Amino acid sequence: MQEGPSLFKRVKSTAPVRLIVASFLLIILVGSALLATPFATHSGEATHYVDALFTATSATCVTGLVPFDTWTHWNGFGQIVILFLIQIGGLGVVTFTTGFTLLARRKLGLRELQLASENTAGNTMHVYQLVKIILAFTISCELIGALVLMLRFVPQFGMRGVWVSLFIAVSAYCNAGFDILGFQTPDASLMNYAGDPLVCIPVALLIILGGLGFIVINDIYFAKLSPKFHKKNMMHLNLHSCIVLRMTLILLVIGTIGFLLFEWNNTLHSMNVGEKVLASFFQSTSARTAGFASIDIAGEHDITKLFTIILMFIGAAPAGTGGGIKVTTFVVLLATVYSVMRGNEDTTIQHRRIDKSTVYKSLAIVTVGLLVVLCTTGLILSLNTHPISAVDALFEATSAFGTVGLTAGVTPHLSFASKLAVSFTMFIGRVGPISLALAIAMKRARYKGSVLPEGKVVVG
Repeated sequence: MQEGPSLFKRVKSTAPVRLIVASFLLIILVGSALLATPFATHSGEATHYVDALFTATSATCVTGLVPFDTWTHWNGFGQIVILFLIQIGGLGVVTFTTGFTLLARRKLGLRELQLASENTAGNTMHVYQLVKIILAFTISCELIGALVLMLRFVPQFGMRGVWVSLFIAVSAYCNAGFDILGFQTPDASLMNYAGDPLVCIPVALLIILGGLGFIVINDIYFAKLSPKFHKKNMMHLNLHSCIVLRMTLILLVIGTIGFLLFEWNNTLHSMNVGEKVLASFFQSTSARTAGFASIDIAGEHDITKLFTIILMFIGAAPAGTGGGIKVTTFVVLLATVYSVMRGNEDTTIQHRRIDKSTVYKSLAIVTVGLLVVLCTTGLILSLNTHPISAVDALFEATSAFGTVGLTAGVTPHLSFASKLAVSFTMFIGRVGPISLALAIAMKRARYKGSVLPEGKVVVG
C-alpha cells in the first residue's frame, strides 16, 4: 500500500531533464508498438519491430531517415501515427502537454513550469506566454503552409492532395523530412519538384521558421511586433536572437553558394539557372536538419557530401524543432578560439562577455557530438554487410545525430544492428548529448562546498 505514494513522490522529485528524456523514450516505444502491428501497413502484415522502432525514433526525433518509403509501406493509420509522432517530437512532449494543460486549466503548477522551462530553454517567469506563442505560432505556420501547398497538390492529386499538403507542412515545420509522395516515385522525396517554387519555397520557409527556435520567435514578437501593434517604441533583440538570425542567414548563403559551385555540372546539370539556384537554396536549408531532398544525394560529389556534413553537424537553433550542436554553440566555440588566439581569457561576442559555464557546455556538446558521430560511423562500417563508403557512413551518422534525415542511399541497406545504432544516435541528437548524460547520471556534486587544489596541465 505504501508503494503508490513512494513511486509518486519519486516521480515528483525526478529532475525535469530526466523526465523529458523519459517522455521522448515513452513516446517512441508507444509509437513503435503501434507501427509494428498489421493495422499500420498496406500489406496487412506486421512490420519487423526493429524497423518499426527505427521509424518511430526517426519520427519522434524529427529526423526523417526511413527503412522504406513512407507512402508505399504504411497505410493511412500508419501515416497518422507517424505524423502524430512528428508533431509531438517537433514541439517537445512536455511543451505539447503543458500547452494544452494551460489552455484547459489556465493554471500550471510549479513542477509543470519547471518542465516547460527545461524543455523550451526559457525561464519559469515567461513560460506562460512562451507556451501560448509556441502553440499559436506552430499551428498558424503549419496551416498556412498546408494551404499554400494545396495550391499545387490539390489540382494535381485531388482530395489526396489535402492530406499530402498537411503531412508535408507539419513535417517541414518540425524539420522531420518525412513525405508521402511515394505513389509518384518511391524514395524520391521532393526531387520531382526541384524547380517548383510553389513547393520548394513554402517548405523551405517552414523549415527555417521551425529551426529558428521558440525563444527567438518569442523575442521577435515582444521586441518588434507587439510594440508596433500597441504603437510603442520597438526594443532591441537580445544577444541570443541576434546570433541565431545572423548565423542562419550566413549559413543559408554559404550553403547555397557551396551547392551551386560543387554541383553545377553534376546533380544540377539538367536545370536552368533559376532552377539551380532554387535547388541549391533548398538543399542548403534542408541540410540544416530538415531532410527533404530535391536532388539525388547519392549522386553528389564527395566534397558536396562533406560540405553537407558540416551544415548538418551545426544544425539549427536551440529550443526549436531542429537538431545538431546548434548555431549558438558553434558561434561560442568560434568566439572562444578567436579569443584564445588573441590572448584573451574571456570569450566575447558583440562586446559582451560569455559566461564560462556556457563556454564549457559548448565545448562539451561539440566533443560529445563528434564522438557520437565517429562511433556511429564506425558501427555502420563494421556491422553492415552491404558495402558502404566511409563518406556515406559518416554522412548517415551525422544525419542521424543532427536529426536531419538526408541519406546517400544508405538507410535501406542498414543491418538490424546498424539500425539500432543509428536509432540511438537519433535519440541522442534529439534530446541532446548533455541532457542525456545528465538524465542518466545526475548526482549531487561530490565536492559541493569544498575547495579543491589547483591542477596545472599543459595543453596544445
